[in-house]
Amino acid sequence: MSLIRIMLLQLLALASATAILVEANYFKPFNVSYDHRAIIIDGRRRMLISAEIHYPRATPEMWPDLIYKSKEGGADVIQTYIFWNGHEPVKGQYNFEGRYDIIKFVKLIGSSGLYLHLRIGPYVCAEWNFGGFPVWLRDIPGIEFRTDNKPFKEEMERFVKKIVDMMREEMLFSWQGGPIIMLQIENEYGNVEGSYGQRGKEYVNWAAAMALGLDAGVPWVMCRQSDAPDVIINSCNGFYCDGFKPNSYGKPALWTENWTGWFTAWGGRVLHRPVEDIAFAVARFFQHGGSFHNYYMYFGGTNFGRTSGGPLYTTSYDYDAPIDEYGLLSQPKWGHLKDLHAAVKLCEPALVAFDSPQYIMLGANQEAHVYSQNAQAEGINVNQSGTGSLCAAFLANTDEYKAASVTFMGQTYNLPPWSVSILPDCRTTVFNSAKVGAQTSIKAIKLDLPPVPGFCLSRRLVNRNEGLYMSKNWRSLKEPIGVWSENIFTVPGILEHLNVTKDVSDYLSYITRIDISDEDILFWEENKVVPVLTIDSMRDLVHIFVNGQLTGTVAGHWVKVVQPVHFTEGYNDLILLSEIVGLQNYNAFFERDGAGFRGQVKLSGFKNGDIDLTKSFWTYQVGLKGEYLKIFDEHENRDLEWTDLTPDAVQSTFTWYKTYFDAPAGEDPVSLDMGSMGKGQAWINGHSIGRFWLRVAPKDGCDISCNYRGQYHLNRCATNCGEPTQRWYHVPRSWLKESDNLLVIFEEIGGNPFEISIRTVCAQVSESSYPPLERWFQQDFNEQSASTDMMPVMQLECENGQVISSISFASYGTPKGSCQNFSRGSCHAPKSLSVVSKACQGRKSCSIGISNSVFGDDPCPSVVKTLAVEATCVPSSKYGYSAMK
Repeated sequence: MSLIRIMLLQLLALASATAILVEANYFKPFNVSYDHRAIIIDGRRRMLISAEIHYPRATPEMWPDLIYKSKEGGADVIQTYIFWNGHEPVKGQYNFEGRYDIIKFVKLIGSSGLYLHLRIGPYVCAEWNFGGFPVWLRDIPGIEFRTDNKPFKEEMERFVKKIVDMMREEMLFSWQGGPIIMLQIENEYGNVEGSYGQRGKEYVNWAAAMALGLDAGVPWVMCRQSDAPDVIINSCNGFYCDGFKPNSYGKPALWTENWTGWFTAWGGRVLHRPVEDIAFAVARFFQHGGSFHNYYMYFGGTNFGRTSGGPLYTTSYDYDAPIDEYGLLSQPKWGHLKDLHAAVKLCEPALVAFDSPQYIMLGANQEAHVYSQNAQAEGINVNQSGTGSLCAAFLANTDEYKAASVTFMGQTYNLPPWSVSILPDCRTTVFNSAKVGAQTSIKAIKLDLPPVPGFCLSRRLVNRNEGLYMSKNWRSLKEPIGVWSENIFTVPGILEHLNVTKDVSDYLSYITRIDISDEDILFWEENKVVPVLTIDSMRDLVHIFVNGQLTGTVAGHWVKVVQPVHFTEGYNDLILLSEIVGLQNYNAFFERDGAGFRGQVKLSGFKNGDIDLTKSFWTYQVGLKGEYLKIFDEHENRDLEWTDLTPDAVQSTFTWYKTYFDAPAGEDPVSLDMGSMGKGQAWINGHSIGRFWLRVAPKDGCDISCNYRGQYHLNRCATNCGEPTQRWYHVPRSWLKESDNLLVIFEEIGGNPFEISIRTVCAQVSESSYPPLERWFQQDFNEQSASTDMMPVMQLECENGQVISSISFASYGTPKGSCQNFSRGSCHAPKSLSVVSKACQGRKSCSIGISNSVFGDDPCPSVVKTLAVEATCVPSSKYGYSAMK
């Protein structure tokens, strides 16, 4: 029996033992510590794969499936922030329910047999509103955030202590039999520490001492903190961390954020990071001695309500993650990384046994790192047998352009450009980061609008595969522009937006009155000019009204406003409707950023010179009347004077719309297509699905080829040029009833709703790829395991009970193109379509071997052949019979 076989049996035994422990209060209590090589769990060094999931960016009903898919993808650990402003929206009033039920989330992780790294912070950044801080913190006299400031430290310690105490009371730390193995204090403070001078250094030491004083009993981490005290592990965040070294010898190398993609701002391109590059970066990290790796994000999710940060970040936080915003597997990213994790686990006995690898130069840009020695780490169990010759190797080719053939331990290995091969036994390649064998899944969005002339808000609300027309009975209600509230107040001067609203609403009206003389009217007519409103600086958006009519809208982050305005003789009401689109969440002193207007506000172009409005009397009104009346609530909107929407209401601004609809059949995720809308917010049955905005990305700057080779940066692999930054919006299934679901939309600039599509499944696998790693559990490998019996295999699978209804393309040979755009090459096996259709059609999943024997005669001898397939998934009920397994 080979060493690989022994290692796999040990992994299976460990999984079985874990399953038994899960049934009995998660785990048997165990201690967590660390040394210079790794995190030590219950006396054993571990190589740990972590998946970042933020509980408020999903619903509790989604959590079990997300955790399950993370575990299936090879994760050992779930990592999450704690979101202070969600848990304590008002000082002393706590919220640990619904999407903020952190205790439930942690217990689900424990019951799955996974560990948890809890990032308390309490500053999170995370493109989350105000970086996770509650806005009421700003109102505490003398407070300065994230520095040696007594008021801030008192509040921070109080909240961090509350979270640690809650976890202890619920028996959720490892030494209590719970899943929590690590905690984090602060977050990327090293990026801004220099701005705070000596007080910043003192704050770091205080935060570390405060955290340790809470006696949580597990290690504490500070990410991106090179001067973290010796009692705290400092860790790396970034696209690459293979060169990272902790700030002292006694700490292991941890990678707390490997960015799988990037966040998106309204009007921006949607960024993509190729999975080949991610796998390359992860493999390099473990190759160079890393021991804990976390994907940020593994599931990004949705910024429901007004939780997205700023400036101007979108509602979607998909992040190009392995699990997409809807909880579906994003292929091939999820599948390729799953294979990577399995390969790393095969190497784990050797990786934990030795402090550092042997470096071997294989070429100008090629190298090997070998973990091999007949030894056992002092005081640490290497494997279950406790002895044995261990060997694992990583072969890397860092050349961005050329493949390389290298000789290692007497054998020849072919390394694609910018790739790492993993050899768990120092002989057999089980994974190469550049060879993707996982299926590619495409969520194809199609529009199917009814042939209704003119403007109509009747569109489809569908899941990925099946449409359902909404009711045509849309109703509308105008939002009043001007004074409607009893809670208004008038003072001289321009007040800072956030100081007035306290972030209870995005909206704040600044209202003043201008007296226009007949001399001014005559002056404008004679000179053929109009007066101009100038605001020195504005954030994020302002709608300008004169006498109730919209004159102009300006958007941007602290931009100058220059807007022509038209007045009539006599008194004119000037209303500046200031709007926040996500509070600042990053940078030093970001609590000072605020919102609204800065500098001078003036009117120019008058006969007697400019009018300075900065110190004029202004009336302030917080929010919208519709918000105040909660007309998005099922029980609050029925008695209002809604009117039937008619085609002549085209492009109506500042209008509320509502309708009722039945939920789509099935269990597939649901999305609203807001492509015909403008800007505003939407609610389903009283739940806010977030802000929407049909802002379009620039037409240029997208990378169609998206070559994965070379250092990734944010100008590579951009998508969505010339298209709306975000068009589709997630509606969690748990928010829907079978029928009579209330949809309420507030539209600022005029628009309409929606549809989504079927999802196609595509895959491409080469005969030069590797067999599925699961096959290693079934084979006894030896020196002759060049593996004629272990052919590569294409695996296709539909999600959510769907089946493969048809095969639209299949070619074994030299196919061209990519998913949804395949074509035959010069070499093609005639039986390709029939072989794949027979194996897959009508099934939930299928496997096809990649070899000449499967497809008949060799269609082109001496040529490396590839199988490309494109298939479509539909609900099994729609296919006509139960899916075959």
